[in-house]
Amino acid sequence: MSSVRDPRAASGIARLFARFGVHYGWVVAASTFLVMLATAGALGSAGVLIGPLQAEFGWTNAEISAALAVRFALFGLMGPFAAALMNRFGVRQVALTALSMIFGGLFLSFFMTATWQLMLLWGVVVGTGAGMTALVLGATVATRWFGKRRGLVVGLMTASTATGQLVFLPMLASLSSSFGWRQALAFVLAMLALAFALAALLMRNYPADVSLPPYGEAAIVPPPAEGQGLTALLTSPLAALREASRTRAFWVLFLTFFICGLSTNGLIQTHWVSLCGDFGVVPVGAAGMLAAIGVFDFFGTILSGWLSDRFDNRWLLFCFYGLRGLSLLYLPFSDFNVVALSAFAVIYGLDWVATVPPTVKLAADRFGRERAPLVFGWIFTGHQLGAATAAFGAGATRTEFGTYLPALFVAGGFCLLAAALAMTLGGSARTRGRGPRRRPDALRAEAGKAARSAS
Repeated sequence: MSSVRDPRAASGIARLFARFGVHYGWVVAASTFLVMLATAGALGSAGVLIGPLQAEFGWTNAEISAALAVRFALFGLMGPFAAALMNRFGVRQVALTALSMIFGGLFLSFFMTATWQLMLLWGVVVGTGAGMTALVLGATVATRWFGKRRGLVVGLMTASTATGQLVFLPMLASLSSSFGWRQALAFVLAMLALAFALAALLMRNYPADVSLPPYGEAAIVPPPAEGQGLTALLTSPLAALREASRTRAFWVLFLTFFICGLSTNGLIQTHWVSLCGDFGVVPVGAAGMLAAIGVFDFFGTILSGWLSDRFDNRWLLFCFYGLRGLSLLYLPFSDFNVVALSAFAVIYGLDWVATVPPTVKLAADRFGRERAPLVFGWIFTGHQLGAATAAFGAGATRTEFGTYLPALFVAGGFCLLAAALAMTLGGSARTRGRGPRRRPDALRAEAGKAARSAS
């Protein structure tokens, strides 16, 4: 990866959009949105391919789920280090490398014949590549390119990640049922190729690369000098973990986000189509219901971001985890008919990743603007470890007992536990009214330091 820039070509593209009154930051945000949407669609595709892989190769649900568990784990573990790689090599270069890895892993899976190849390609290669385009990519772009509307941009990026894992599933299920799983993957590869082309053409690392200030600001901010070595950049997340792990707040946020991943990506996203199949719901219909969950999630996540700026985030997490837990506990007692599944899609979908904005806000409040991105990277790792646990555990449950119902009860119960854990977080210093008042010039200096660190 290289950080070489072409200012003349980049500035020309920016001037083209400026003629229509569009700040280039929105162009970079849109291309990042599409990159995250495509990679999320690639991750979500596995949910409709478990059955076809079992039918063609005779692999058990547990064997396939083990590869998906490795993917989730690496997806999360890469998060804290992705920001360091972006600082060192640039957002554009890291995004292109990640898309290439995901494309290569899925393409080579056309020729796999053994479970170790599935583990290597879908688990290690795709998991590592996807981890480089996790939520930290959207957060980095929002921080660098936007002085205003930053919260809106983060909300849209978060929604793209979760929604992208769901909205393409009906088409993928239809392609898989009609033509085979390889044809369904071919559609995913086409999405990734399109995202690669747009990222190569439109993404830039800093506003200064196109001679612009961040959106909402007046002064051009020069890119930071590349003075820090790669070793130091890669050890900074470990230093942040060592410091944060000494606090109770970190472990509460880590555990609640672990439960978040356990009850969403690892369970419902991965096993929903197979779960519905046990109750006679065809794959296309089950995937359509997942797409409906994705639509409600899109609006629920944006609403959550709006609420997190106005209400106590502990109570928001209490409500989101509580409603999710109740919906999962309700599902085994439903008849899996259209009415029951529609009600589940609305309640569960609205808080699919609605927990992200309050968790980010709580992390920033407890650990400060300068350390919060790295700390949240490790909290996000907890999310993906929870997803890996559920991806494998639910598959093993289905293989051992012939049903997913125990996994639903466990996930629902843990969500209620997460709701209770969220309320154990003490109020912030701002909420309690503690802490010395600082002079405005000191606050401005601190904000400038945090902005330079984030960029």
